[in-house]
Amino acid sequence: MDYQEIGERRRQLRIDGFATLADVGFDGDWVSPYQISSRSKTGPVLLALHWLDVSSITQHHAILTKLGFLPGILFNKVLGQALVESGLTRSHIYVTQAFHLLPKEQRSEGISRANVDISFDQVTRHELSGRRVIALGGVATAACRRHGISHTVVCHPSARGRTISDKALEIGTALAG
Repeated sequence: MDYQEIGERRRQLRIDGFATLADVGFDGDWVSPYQISSRSKTGPVLLALHWLDVSSITQHHAILTKLGFLPGILFNKVLGQALVESGLTRSHIYVTQAFHLLPKEQRSEGISRANVDISFDQVTRHELSGRRVIALGGVATAACRRHGISHTVVCHPSARGRTISDKALEIGTALAG
């Protein structure tokens, strides 16, 4: 399945209680807006739970339109340092999500395993086919296991209890692979 077909599968995905990128005026030529900056066809794939929530997209629309990510949040601070550790740049990697819809609240707890599996089956598994996958955290790891996707397990960049440097080193080592 080619990239455009996967993008169309993402556009067709609907689950009650969640918004689509089109609902927030953010649909584009990508599967995930993160791919504005990180859409390597051959580099490693970083797989996270989900992109952002509706209010964050509304609040930060201008920077998200330019970069596809928020540089100031912990996730991206860790990722930036991990890229330095690995000698890669954002253009060398592919970033996507297990869940391709948008929570209406800032919390991720409302994304059930069943909903992750619906999104993963319809969209994500097609993105990961034949790629080197690095699962960021427990939800991405569990989704890969349930769907038979070979992957490397690392911490989630936003996980608590570890320093930015420790998390970046773990992820950077996996990226360097």
